[in-house]
Amino acid sequence: MAKPKEKKKKAEDQSPSKSDEGKNNDDDTRNSHHQEIDEAKSIKKMKKKKQKHTVTMETIAENPNNISPIVGYFPSGYDPLKNNNSNGVDELSTKLYRNVKRNNRLQLVVSPNGSQVDFVGTNYSGEAASAQLCTYSLGVFDKGTRTLNIVPIAANKILRLEPRVRGSDGPETEDADTCKQELTAVERNEKLRGLTHMYSSKKSIRQAEKLDSLRQQEDTGNQEEFDRNIAGAINKDALEVAVTTDNARNTPPYDLAATTPQLAYPLERIISNGEWDYLLDVFKLMKAGAEMTPDVYPSFVCNRSYKLEHIQDEDEKKRLAGIFSFITHLVKFKDKHSMDGVSSAKHHKIPGILFQKFSSMFAIPDSKRLPEERKNLLINYVLVLTLFADDFRTDLSDIAKDLRMNAVALRPHYEYLGCKLVREKNVLLATLPVPLTFPDPRRKRRR
Repeated sequence: MAKPKEKKKKAEDQSPSKSDEGKNNDDDTRNSHHQEIDEAKSIKKMKKKKQKHTVTMETIAENPNNISPIVGYFPSGYDPLKNNNSNGVDELSTKLYRNVKRNNRLQLVVSPNGSQVDFVGTNYSGEAASAQLCTYSLGVFDKGTRTLNIVPIAANKILRLEPRVRGSDGPETEDADTCKQELTAVERNEKLRGLTHMYSSKKSIRQAEKLDSLRQQEDTGNQEEFDRNIAGAINKDALEVAVTTDNARNTPPYDLAATTPQLAYPLERIISNGEWDYLLDVFKLMKAGAEMTPDVYPSFVCNRSYKLEHIQDEDEKKRLAGIFSFITHLVKFKDKHSMDGVSSAKHHKIPGILFQKFSSMFAIPDSKRLPEERKNLLINYVLVLTLFADDFRTDLSDIAKDLRMNAVALRPHYEYLGCKLVREKNVLLATLPVPLTFPDPRRKRRR
């Protein structure tokens, strides 16, 4: 019986006592308490760092008499003040240059003492010339007065200070390109012409050559016109025979001595020789067998497209198709500059050479509407071309609809051009008798 009791004692000796367990629990709680205290201290330190201030913010506008602060940076991370033994006296030589002709161009030069390298930054070249989508300002906070002053920086640019060896490239050579004399108009056109021939497509080169030839023709035409006017001033009899210009009347160029209607208003004075190449859209459309729709072409052109099919001569067919195309561009140009027709001409594309011609003849710069006098001149050009299209016996109804007018309001325009109105089978037709005779201006009666 004594042996089992000894085993129990050994088992009791091997098991931990209650007092030891209590000591371990006290150590754990003590350690956790210390950790909580440390965390609380760190939180208090963080709160002390994040202090809130009530700040009065003031924005200072840029003064043209005083230069704004200039901000620059060294992209390489170079610190010019580091390892400098001058004790903070004249450590850096900073110079600012402003262009004489262009006051908005600045150049900052930073020269560390004892170094042959200058750091140069500009606000018009390099990184500063790229697109900028933000505005830079410099903020200065005064803790004593608790005010934050926001000042705009010079040129709204942060200058990138690039290293340059002193003497190799200075501020004078940097701005040398800005001091060059501007090119004249002739030199600029010659350079553009050379670049066009070198880098443009064949189509662009052909268009540029045609535009140059047209300009030369216009110059020679103006000179010939000037010579005729001088000769007319000397010989009064020759003045009656000479082809008059559109300065006397608000009409296309006309010839009072013409013996046929085709010569009364010379077509070559209305459509230049170089412009026919840009009036082939109707001819190409007819060749392809496509149909002209009223939303793209005027009703006058759509209702007479059948005439092209009956013409056998290819040149005559191109001529009539070019007249149709010119009428279309004139009508659409008028719609582009009117309130009621701008939607119909929104997607119509007028060739550049014709748009430039129409703008100089009928439009006024910086105005979206045509003056009444020039609008009447445009209408007169259209009416003369309708006479050519209808063999000088034209119906007024179609073109009146295209010009957004009624036939009654269109009659004085035909009469102003020297036309006679006749009625055949209940249809009012405009004819052009020769020689041209214009109606006398009507005067209002005095009461």
